[in-house]
Amino acid sequence: MTRSCPACGAANEEDEDFCGSCGTYLGWSSRRARTAAPAPEVEAPAHPVEETGPDGDDAPPVPSPRPAPAPAPTPVVVPTPAPVAEEPPSRATPEPAATPEPEPAPDPEPAPTPVPPPAPPAPVRPAAPAPVRPARPEPPVEAEPVVAVQPGVPIAQRPVVRPVAAQEETNGFPCPSCGTLNRPGRKFCGRCATPLHPGEQAEPLPWWRTRWPFDRKVRAGSGRLVRGSVLALLIVGLLIAGFLLVPAGRYVIEDVRDKLGDTGEISPTGVTASATTAGHPAKLATDGVTNTYWGAPKPGASLTAEFEKPFRLVGVTVHTGVSTKPEAFQKGARPTQADLRIRTKDGKIHEKAWSLTDKPGEQSVRTGISDVVSIEFVVREAAGQGGGRPIALGEIEYFKRT
Repeated sequence: MTRSCPACGAANEEDEDFCGSCGTYLGWSSRRARTAAPAPEVEAPAHPVEETGPDGDDAPPVPSPRPAPAPAPTPVVVPTPAPVAEEPPSRATPEPAATPEPEPAPDPEPAPTPVPPPAPPAPVRPAAPAPVRPARPEPPVEAEPVVAVQPGVPIAQRPVVRPVAAQEETNGFPCPSCGTLNRPGRKFCGRCATPLHPGEQAEPLPWWRTRWPFDRKVRAGSGRLVRGSVLALLIVGLLIAGFLLVPAGRYVIEDVRDKLGDTGEISPTGVTASATTAGHPAKLATDGVTNTYWGAPKPGASLTAEFEKPFRLVGVTVHTGVSTKPEAFQKGARPTQADLRIRTKDGKIHEKAWSLTDKPGEQSVRTGISDVVSIEFVVREAAGQGGGRPIALGEIEYFKRT
């Protein structure tokens, strides 16, 4: 007979306690059952034990099962000795006859030692018969009162376990722990569940089998089809959402990278201006100092910076006015409203309006535009104009993501 493993369903023999494929406990087999030795019978005493009280008197009788009457003793017949006739006193007691002397032996042999005659046997006195002790009468047994008797509880007969001859394996792989022979093809011992081939290593699972929900061991009909369908629908939905939301998703990802990553200043390869005043060319706006400036004659003038390679523009910083000192800052004209025209390598232009505060110091704006090749700064409004004073842009800086 065989029995199936409750975990993996592999077939195992009846006399095996553990599964040979996965080592799961199958329950104790009937091969090693042994019958219990019968309990020795205790022979009841032939006569009840009499108990005595503390004063030597007989204790009240204890009710006990009445023993069977013992067989009557067989009378012993003692033979009466016959009377011995007495002889008259005048007659003498006859003397015993003399023992004849042995004949002399030849000279080479020594003479034998004379043997005395045997003594007459002593008269046997009959033994007195043993006195017979009269039997003690048993006390009367009081009759038990008649009461209601409850119905008896049936007692189930205890099962008798018969030993079954173990079917020893004649060939197979011995267990390294208990030495039991196991049939070929088993992975675990049928008696103690010890791995039979500990040196063998299972093949590693692919990486996707170690991730949820593929890392679960399921049986057929346990909802695997439903989970697979739900997972497929989820993947299709993510693909559709990604296709429709690529621009927005990419913008969010790049913005997070801009905020978490480092930035560095990038210098343009060339700077041009649509209009300038004498002594204040366009290149002074990118020379790295704030005490020189590009002078725009009127609003509407623009400053354009060109770059050699496309880059991710993170932000732009400007210093307005002729100086960073407050007393000198108020003496010159400075821009208060400007536009940024950012062109990418695909020819697309991104426009961004920028409101500047009328105070000395740096002012920055975040952009977050990829593949930038040129940036144009256009002056829209200015403060402090009059007397032919130019609109001063002290310094402009461009920053990229590193």
